[in-house]
Amino acid sequence: MPKPPPDALSPARPPPAEAPPGLDGLDPLLQHRSRLGAMVLLSTADSIAFSHLRDLLQETDGNLGAQLRKLEEAGYLAVTKQFVGRKPVTRYAIVPAGQAALRGHLRAMEALIKSAKV
Repeated sequence: MPKPPPDALSPARPPPAEAPPGLDGLDPLLQHRSRLGAMVLLSTADSIAFSHLRDLLQETDGNLGAQLRKLEEAGYLAVTKQFVGRKPVTRYAIVPAGQAALRGHLRAMEALIKSAKV
């Protein structure tokens, strides 16, 4: 394997002196693809059935159930269970605490994106 020229190893710009803005504002709970996707989808509707979320996010029942449970335990979602034509239907809705968390996370992501020099 050929060696890169010496100047390719040294950065053209000095490394940053501090972490980029927004990094501290990211919600660790919302950094998972399924949880963030579910929160964004739920922010657009009054509520969404589990099966519809599963299909939209292309997740398995088990994985999506585990991810939604974490959001519910954090107080970001409300869950209702009912029977529709003898079939159990579980619906999820984002609550005010979840809306605030999503807003904060998205603001932090925007700040992080703006600070990138690509």
